[in-house]
Amino acid sequence: MVDTYDTVRSGVPNAIKVANEMGDKINFLGVRIDSGDMAYISKQVRKELDDAGYPNAKIFASNDLDENTITNLKMQGAKIDVWGIGTKFITAYDQPALGAVYKLVAMEDEMHAMRDTLKISSNAIKVSTPSKKQVWRISANTAKKNEGDWVSRYDEDPRKFDALFMFHPQYTYINKVVTDYTAIPLLHDIFKEGKLVYKQPSLDEIKKFCAENLDGLWDEYKRSLNPQEYPVDLSQNLYESRMNLIQDIRRKIRERSIGR
Repeated sequence: MVDTYDTVRSGVPNAIKVANEMGDKINFLGVRIDSGDMAYISKQVRKELDDAGYPNAKIFASNDLDENTITNLKMQGAKIDVWGIGTKFITAYDQPALGAVYKLVAMEDEMHAMRDTLKISSNAIKVSTPSKKQVWRISANTAKKNEGDWVSRYDEDPRKFDALFMFHPQYTYINKVVTDYTAIPLLHDIFKEGKLVYKQPSLDEIKKFCAENLDGLWDEYKRSLNPQEYPVDLSQNLYESRMNLIQDIRRKIRERSIGR
């Protein structure tokens, strides 16, 4: 750590002095900076190390780094070789709380049949989607990249289709037809009739699943600045059920209002 007092005029010169005096008795790998204007300082440190005959010495950087800070430092030409990410890696720094809401999507009627339910809101994004569902990850066989996720009723199976119509649930004019694809179901039963039916994958299996799914994303979805929205589409059947239920609920509300 070379920034305790003055990185350029004290820290690095003393690190070089120790490396020169100790020689092969130590393994001088580089220096670490943890404060100040890292773009400017790293360039000065790089020059000092190179001039002293240590072009292979690495410059390590830390101090609450995240993907945005690192991107900006790289854009400024910072001479940093290793990024030390701690605080913002081990804590949910930008999302300290996970907001989640459970919404009823179906209920059993007097005949023991499941009846779709739905929440209506003036905010379109808050209108729920009825029915028990399955989520399918649709991957193009040629490009080996994901076309998006397809949300359907639990008894729909896109693996039986020759072509799949995918469209944005709010902006339906954004759509496409996908052929030659692989569909993988993402939702699995954990408990069924009170019994555990799910086998917990090993850590290696989880890591492999994560790596494969990251590799399946186009770069446009993974960029840190203004990423493209990953498509999560509804099946035609599920979309029509949703719209029909909305109209049915609105009709009943109007009838009750007139009846008063």
